[in-house]
Amino acid sequence: MFFSPFLFWDPYFWLILVGLAITMWASWNVKSTFNRYATLPSHNNITGKEAAKLILEDAGIFDVTIQETSGELTDFYNPSDKTLNLSEPVYNSSSIAAICVAAHEAGHAIQDAKAYIPMSFRSKLVPIVNFGANLSMPLIILGVVLSFNQVLIRAGILCFALTLLFQIVTLPVEFNASNRALKKVKMLGIINQNEYPAGRKVLFAAALTYVAAALSTFLQLLRLILLFADNDRN
Repeated sequence: MFFSPFLFWDPYFWLILVGLAITMWASWNVKSTFNRYATLPSHNNITGKEAAKLILEDAGIFDVTIQETSGELTDFYNPSDKTLNLSEPVYNSSSIAAICVAAHEAGHAIQDAKAYIPMSFRSKLVPIVNFGANLSMPLIILGVVLSFNQVLIRAGILCFALTLLFQIVTLPVEFNASNRALKKVKMLGIINQNEYPAGRKVLFAAALTYVAAALSTFLQLLRLILLFADNDRN
């Protein structure tokens, strides 16, 4: 969450509250959706690990290691060391929710293998975004201290905007991975026609968390722009 020295007296703080409400709802929604279908076993009793393995082998990918990681909904694919990390409720579970989450991460591995452009672009953005995120607040504070120096303030806002750019680029990466996952689990018979709607709901709920994050960051950025535009006019 991005806070500023104007936390208690700017008229646009409500934008942060709206963003917080959106992200909290998205987090609750994905957890409740996952938990609902985590109790619904698949017809063929395939675990999340086995589903991911089948998908990767079908795509001709044999250099990715599938391993278990601690936590809940902490699943991720790491392109740097070619590891597909599945959380404890996914790795050994044969539920529809577990299978689809594992398939989604396998979708990221396929993107990596096929050099999917948005994914490659996102990876290149990471160091730039991290640098900008660390620099944005100090620049804005310094700009305020130096009698509202607009050059420093605008530079800080621009650095913060890099976070929004990263999250926007993330959206097609995540939606594409989910589309690949749903196609694969259906084509390979990992889930059947009756189970497909449940799997789609799980992955859609997960995708909404990325949309919510982008919306929240946009509202924070809008607040900064409006706040300092007002100060500039005054």
